[in-house]
Amino acid sequence: MAIRRGLLSEHFEGVAVKRLAAVDANPESSNQHEVTGSEPLLRILGSEDRKFPKGETDNRFSATYIWLGGEQEALSEEGFLSWYDSRRNQPKRSAEWRLYYQSNAVTELMKPGDVLFLARKPDSHILFIVTPDESTIRNQLLWLFGLDEQIGMKFESQEIGDGNDAELDFAARYILDELGIELEEKEADKLDGLIEKFGLKFPTTSVLSGLARSSLLGVNAADDPDEALLLWMEREEQLFRRLERRIVAERIAQGFTLVDGADVDGFIAFSLSVQNRRKARAGAALENHIAAVLEANQIRFAHGVETENRNKPDFLFPGQPEYRDTTFPTARLTMLGSKSTVKDRWRQVLSEAVRIEEKHLLTLEPGVSENQTDEMRAKLLQLVVPRKLHQTYRLTQQAWLMDLSAFITVVIDRQS
Repeated sequence: MAIRRGLLSEHFEGVAVKRLAAVDANPESSNQHEVTGSEPLLRILGSEDRKFPKGETDNRFSATYIWLGGEQEALSEEGFLSWYDSRRNQPKRSAEWRLYYQSNAVTELMKPGDVLFLARKPDSHILFIVTPDESTIRNQLLWLFGLDEQIGMKFESQEIGDGNDAELDFAARYILDELGIELEEKEADKLDGLIEKFGLKFPTTSVLSGLARSSLLGVNAADDPDEALLLWMEREEQLFRRLERRIVAERIAQGFTLVDGADVDGFIAFSLSVQNRRKARAGAALENHIAAVLEANQIRFAHGVETENRNKPDFLFPGQPEYRDTTFPTARLTMLGSKSTVKDRWRQVLSEAVRIEEKHLLTLEPGVSENQTDEMRAKLLQLVVPRKLHQTYRLTQQAWLMDLSAFITVVIDRQS
């Protein structure tokens, strides 16, 4: 059963991007909370005045303000944006379009040099997304929307349609998830049939991982390890989210109430448990599928065994006895860390196997910042990324990245 995916145009009509100047980001540097418009932004937001309400008419854009920074740095608020020609009542002067934004927790974090993305959805709702410059999420959004890496102080825009529409592959779905956009599955009925036996309970991750692999006939991890890993991970994500929707809906239907009112603490605890389960499951699923790829390629390995100082690398090659045998050649030892998202946690891998100087780390995170990959190289950590995700990285990074097939070749050579 092949994976069916949606298109980017189902979620966005267009996007504009610019680097924030002091007058854009600091209210103290301007009379109002405004960003000066331009022709590219006009193509995305249109030429209709959408001003603050006067009388009974409110024609503003509804908006979600989003700040995305580094590790655990994410914030969003609902609000609105006002888009208008400040010279509409001066017919002899050319139009001067301005975008007025609200003051809130997100805009208070903005600073000159940050990057602003304005993405218009099909229902005209606007995502007002702010990211630090040179950050991983900035790179991911530029790749997702097909925008140039050279971001100027004036808006550049990209309409999303027939000419440049893109299928929502693994990388695109990953980034949309970072934005909090839940995707509607194109094959929900088939997925429901696969998970029907679980009822309203989550199976163990190993069981769900096995189901994901068995449901994709024709995927051969010996022929193409990179493709197999991504397809298996994507299918498991589909199965998990479909089952999660059922279980969460049932819990919400039960309500969060106490004798004396709403159970706010209970609701917050439940929400956190949902988020934590997603993160923990993704990491465990990745390890399950990596192990299946290694087994398909007949590679000797140990999973989660101790090396020294209670450290337990995710994968050790060829195994723990060889690692502990001081007479076994160090050049034939290999370790592989596994992290579905890198962020700042990649440094944990550096101390996990003292005997092995050059370490490997596999991640599914697209477009990791060049600052981070430069530091990895300096610390002798080789990043392993499934081949299809290489396109989300800069060309200067792609030459250094290793794909899973190449890693497997290295390990086989050391074990032969």
